Amino acid sequence: QAQLVESGGGSVQAGGSLRLSCAASGYTSTSNYMAWFRQAPGKEREGVAAIKSDGSTTYADSVKGRFTISKDNAKNTVSLQMNSLTPEDTAMYFCAAVVRYLRYWPSLREVDYDYWGLGTQVTVSS
Repeated sequence: QAQLVESGGGSVQAGGSLRLSCAASGYTSTSNYMAWFRQAPGKEREGVAAIKSDGSTTYADSVKGRFTISKDNAKNTVSLQMNSLTPEDTAMYFCAAVVRYLRYWPSLREVDYDYWGLGTQVTVSS
């Protein structure tokens, strides 16, 4: 049973930084994709960043230049370094993963990801 567990959320003032981590277990694959999504109150869940096992990455326009996704293939973990945070970044952040081949990469589409964590809250105050 695949399991994803997020950590690192919290509260920070605008302009600050946070680092989220996600540990994956229950599956092993040399070809997989991991991603971060977020959902703010009253809004739909949106893709933030994703990374493939070969290191290629993709970002939502709203976080480019501020967020960095990284992956440790040996440990099957993914991290999201978030800098220059704004109140608009306040949301529940979810880790997601998929091991099957994605024909259309890069992808920040929810439907492409099969495994999901329960989320970690990020709150940015002004």
